[in-house]
Amino acid sequence: MSQFVESAKAVNIEYFAFGDFFLDDVRSYREENLTGTGISPLFPIWGIPTDKLSREMMRSGLKAVITCVDPKKLPQEFIGREYNEAFLEDLPEGVDPCGENGEFHSFVFDAPNFARPIEISLGEVVKRDGFIFVDIVERAAEQA
Repeated sequence: MSQFVESAKAVNIEYFAFGDFFLDDVRSYREENLTGTGISPLFPIWGIPTDKLSREMMRSGLKAVITCVDPKKLPQEFIGREYNEAFLEDLPEGVDPCGENGEFHSFVFDAPNFARPIEISLGEVVKRDGFIFVDIVERAAEQA
């Protein structure tokens, strides 16, 4: 991490923004790791209710696919699904709509601030270290 911080400072980056919502231990970890580095942490969505934010993200045009699930919290069938209203409606009781408790992870392939969508295909599904992952393959890379 120290090399990354130094390379960021070399190009006059003063802040790192994190997408954490409410896990105090994660926030503290990030703050502690940046203490004394000259980089200040920002938490722009801290405290926003995840049920509200999930729908705001979709309304704004964000498009994502589920790339990892914790099978203790979410069935394998959720892997590779698009993050949309149907996905949220199908989430089991107690699963955070943004996966803030590690239930799932996602990959954003389109958003209003993207110059163009990232064209992707889903690859192999693998089970590793207690999680289920799907490979994301950029379509341009497939054709090369």
